[in-house]
Amino acid sequence: MSTTPALTDALASGTVVLDGGMSNQLAAGGHDLGDDLWSARLLAEAPEAVTEAHLAYFEAGADVAITASYQATFEGFARRGIGRERAAELLALSVGAAREAARRARTPRPLWVAASVGPYGAMLADGSEYRGRYGLTVSELERFHRPRAEVLAAAGPDVLALETVPDTDEAEALLRAVRGLGVPAWLSYSAAGDRTRAGQPLQDAFALAADADEVIAIGVNCCTPEDADHAVALAARVTGKPVVVYPNSGETWDAEARAWTGRPTFSAGRVTGWRESGARLIGGCCRVGPETISAIAGAVRAA
Repeated sequence: MSTTPALTDALASGTVVLDGGMSNQLAAGGHDLGDDLWSARLLAEAPEAVTEAHLAYFEAGADVAITASYQATFEGFARRGIGRERAAELLALSVGAAREAARRARTPRPLWVAASVGPYGAMLADGSEYRGRYGLTVSELERFHRPRAEVLAAAGPDVLALETVPDTDEAEALLRAVRGLGVPAWLSYSAAGDRTRAGQPLQDAFALAADADEVIAIGVNCCTPEDADHAVALAARVTGKPVVVYPNSGETWDAEARAWTGRPTFSAGRVTGWRESGARLIGGCCRVGPETISAIAGAVRAA
């Protein structure tokens, strides 16, 4: 099916609905994600499950599928004995699986694919993507990200999702890594209050992308809905670009108990405020499933 109009054109004319959490949808299907590769493991072992997860979100009303490549890296695959050539195939497959879901969705509305480029800390699989400050230089981080970004861009996504970025050093590295690839990108920080996870002011973090031609949207993901409320307006004001926002459910991860606690605070009722503040890509991250995405799509299309 056609993916026209271009995503940039769609953002200029209205609001686009993102999908929800890949991991919770795969877990709901009975798949074990207790592995350092997380959902990326299923690219090798059960790619059809990844396609079905994307399809569930498209059928719920999402316009954009974010690929299962967040934790897919050459280094992470190598630790599992997967060579570089096969790792590149799996990265490309993540885009292909989302494209296949779009074909199966059989909807007249345009559907897009965003290739996830997760942070360096996701490869470490120790939670450090929520802290940043890995002890690496910007140049070292760029060298880590560039090969993966090249493979993903060559697979033909509509946009690269530079997501869950914890600090400005990694944001700068990612912006360098995607330069010249010929695929637009969005840059999305993981925030806490008015700061990045590493503690830098979000205003400064957003400003990094203000003049980056490759960046078609800027914002936050994998944060609380409450933190997103503040960040959306700030991102729009600082950059003048469309804003991307896809927070978690609002529940809290208890690392010791290895379980989510608390009550969800994410509701479709927040969509109106985000749109009024400049959000043009709206969806959910961890613990946000098809039911919530359906409600978001309903709110967006009723506006």
